[in-house]
Amino acid sequence: MKTTIKFTLLLASMLLGVSVYAQTRSLDNFRQPDQRGINVFEAPKDTVSTFNGIKVRIGGSSTLQLQGLSHENSGAVPLKEIGTNFNLATANLDLDVALYDGVRVHLRTYLSSRHHPEPYVKGGYIQIDKLDFVSEGFMGDFMKYATLKIGHMENNYGDAHFRRSDNSQAIYNPFVGNLIMDAFTTEVGAELYYRRNGFIGMLGFTNGKLNQDVANPDTGGASFLAKVGYDKQINDDFRFRLTGSMYNTGAVRNSYLYAADRAGSRYYLVLEDEDATPKSNFRSGRYNPALRNEITAIMINPFVKFKGLEFFGTFETATGKANSELEDRTATQFAGELIYRFGRNDKFYLGTRYNKVDADDVSGDSIEITRFNLAAGWFLTKNILAKFEYVSQKHEGYNASSIFNDGKFDGIMLETVISF
Repeated sequence: MKTTIKFTLLLASMLLGVSVYAQTRSLDNFRQPDQRGINVFEAPKDTVSTFNGIKVRIGGSSTLQLQGLSHENSGAVPLKEIGTNFNLATANLDLDVALYDGVRVHLRTYLSSRHHPEPYVKGGYIQIDKLDFVSEGFMGDFMKYATLKIGHMENNYGDAHFRRSDNSQAIYNPFVGNLIMDAFTTEVGAELYYRRNGFIGMLGFTNGKLNQDVANPDTGGASFLAKVGYDKQINDDFRFRLTGSMYNTGAVRNSYLYAADRAGSRYYLVLEDEDATPKSNFRSGRYNPALRNEITAIMINPFVKFKGLEFFGTFETATGKANSELEDRTATQFAGELIYRFGRNDKFYLGTRYNKVDADDVSGDSIEITRFNLAAGWFLTKNILAKFEYVSQKHEGYNASSIFNDGKFDGIMLETVISF
């Protein structure tokens, strides 16, 4: 009974806090978690300050999918029988706090996800846009263009991660699934940004570990991140952005650049064996090149928007090796998205994406995976999105004993997203 009372009081206080801040939910240098955050990459840098004391912004998101996919392979390894039904609903809780003028902290918790039905912290960071806490106006000329982020956080490698679904935060993604080779990791580190006249520069360092611990001290190794680019709204109709990014790590115990997403993929149990479960086999439909050590990954992303038509591209190459390998292997990825947004306030969109991966697999096979998507979306409000997607994916080049030999899946996905 006492526990129930405590929970009720906590919930009431949270709802009261939400109502108090309902009219003042905007924060400085903040990417909005709703439709306004679409096609925003790094959080904006705005020197205009609205800080007038500590402000706590409570936000979150939730998603639900109806999956109607079918799959098949050569038959060498029997596949899990799947049908049309709903997937597990997923949810995030976000806390964003303005602590001081130019200082903000972010924390994201996965309340439920495919891999973890129980809540756990994804990561967080402190973002510093001013150094007035040192002394008023300290390094003001530099900080007018600079941003510093420090934390156990989603690292800024490439631009594709700004459009991917992060568990239930899926409103930025015009499609239901992420890329086949889904670059995403959370490591402890720092990133320094400098943006001026459309030019973007970023340097970052991390400790190269997804799972933090003090054991095995001889397996630690720093990772280096860098990004350069240009992003300019040329006129009211035309925007152009082009960035190049690099992620490099030395000899670490395990690098998780393509395996760090603990939330899981959207295509449940496709091309999985009969013993698979959604929780244990949570990366269905993705490809992990298993590059564990001495990775050098490069991603180039063009983004062009003319009125309602936008193109986002990805070219990526990653070289490295598994722990037991002596020779490097390479995986290459291409993706192109074409989206057309229309209607009042871009309420609707249509889109298509082609995604291809060529890789020297850890098995010794030279494999090729291709995926084709068609999508449509409807923003019921700026916080509510309904998506429809058709997806078709094929696997080639795998040996006769592989579950992916002649493997393919296709069908439709429906997804609803609430984000606030």
